[in-house]
Amino acid sequence: MKNLSEKIEEAIIREQIGSRGGGVEIDLGLLDDIWDGELMSAYQNYLGGGMLGSVQNDCTIDNWENICILGGYDLSKVAEELRKNMHQKTNSHDEWEGSSYEDNQERSGSAY
Repeated sequence: MKNLSEKIEEAIIREQIGSRGGGVEIDLGLLDDIWDGELMSAYQNYLGGGMLGSVQNDCTIDNWENICILGGYDLSKVAEELRKNMHQKTNSHDEWEGSSYEDNQERSGSAY
């Protein structure tokens, strides 16, 4: 049986990653068909000085942070795994590449 991280990797429908951040988008319907047509993304902004900001999420489902019926996973858990996936992919693109996910998440999400 696949773990959530593997399922998320297989659900990626769009990915654009570079030295100034980027984003990853998944089709939640590929995780559980009750979410057919719904999307979730993780994105990361460039803060300047070679540093990327914390990884943020967005979702096409209203109030997604409080929904907990996705195959036993609440959507906030899916979002957390998607942020970790994004951090893993971008962590080698900046001057701060040795920073842990936890350290990265303490940064601002935007330079503005």
